[in-house]
Amino acid sequence: MLPSYRKRLGIIGLSLLPGICGFLGAQVAIVPRAKTPEAELSGPKANIRVDTNLVLIPVTVTDPMNRFVTGLERENFKVFEDKKEQAVSSFSSEDAPLSVGVVFDCSGSMGKKLEQSRQAVAQFFKTANPEDEFFLVQFGDTASMIQGFTHNLEEIQNRLTFSQSKGRTALLDALYLALHEMKKSRNPRKALLIISDGGDNNSRYTESEIKNLVKEADVQIYGIGIYEPMASRGRTPEEASGQGLLTEIAEQTGGRHYPVENVNELPDIAAKIGVELRNQYVIGYLPRIRTGMASTGRCRSS
Repeated sequence: MLPSYRKRLGIIGLSLLPGICGFLGAQVAIVPRAKTPEAELSGPKANIRVDTNLVLIPVTVTDPMNRFVTGLERENFKVFEDKKEQAVSSFSSEDAPLSVGVVFDCSGSMGKKLEQSRQAVAQFFKTANPEDEFFLVQFGDTASMIQGFTHNLEEIQNRLTFSQSKGRTALLDALYLALHEMKKSRNPRKALLIISDGGDNNSRYTESEIKNLVKEADVQIYGIGIYEPMASRGRTPEEASGQGLLTEIAEQTGGRHYPVENVNELPDIAAKIGVELRNQYVIGYLPRIRTGMASTGRCRSS
């Protein structure tokens, strides 16, 4: 059995060669330390333990026009930890299977936005691979697991068809439920897609509790925030604070938060997120030190 193993690392940096990008804060995932299970054996027994601390960094590279840069090789990257270059031990750019949770806002304020939000999920699913798996969490007054992990995307879309807008906003509780469900994922690459129109006003869990869970979860989070215009009197205090909340949660995982004022943009943005998840490099290295924090990277080429 593999015990949970996480420690705080120092600053991790990433650079691309030649001249593609400079220093980058990155999110890495630490593979648990392998340990042989204890067993009751008669007579002498030998215990063998192997420490493997492989750090994996998913990296997205874009050019100045925000287009994805593909075709890069191992030699185009350098990894630094505490300003010390690390040897890259693994490198891949294949479209690996994903485990994705959709966190869907059905609170009362989402009424006229629900249809476009459903279409956004449909567009996101168009970028999926057959080996991907998905689940659906909906939230209003409370958060509910509507559909556990499945490869059947039509099932999730059918369930979204019957979603109704009502109640307050338990966003943080929904994130807790989604992160808990993600522990059942079968794929090493994991992501959450949040579609919501504001912050939280009805959760039992606090911001600090959820942020701590997010730091330990090894899950990239992407948020699409649907907001009233800044000058609009219709923007609630929750919406005003929600943008900062989604931005902070997403960016600390290497994901992004896309604020939207025009609901007609939702499907295109959701499709863009799906494409970004499909255009990532995964760089692995064995750290020379054993302290640090997990992170994910994004580079912009020159």
